[in-house]
Amino acid sequence: MAKKKVKTEAARVADYGIILSPVISEKSAMVGASGQTVTFRVDPRASKTEIRGAVERVFSVKVDAIRTCRFIGKLKRTVTGVGKRAGYKKAYVTLAEGSKIDLVEGL
Repeated sequence: MAKKKVKTEAARVADYGIILSPVISEKSAMVGASGQTVTFRVDPRASKTEIRGAVERVFSVKVDAIRTCRFIGKLKRTVTGVGKRAGYKKAYVTLAEGSKIDLVEGL
């Protein structure tokens, strides 16, 4: 069985605005234990197709599926009154067979 070559396209500046940061937590570690699913915090306005393109261009991998979740900022009480945390959007990116993103390499 021949391996498929991933068409490498140069990452654009806008791609780095879509992918804000990787999520390094216990839950993301359990989800990504097989190495096929990676979790990112993304721009709340980004669609799944934009996220797919950005991940493929930035990391030079092939993406199978993307699942997204929106989180609404919580109200927090302080001594001086009530504040609100910012909301965010998280994307679970499932990679194709043979593709891998190692986020903690070199630490």
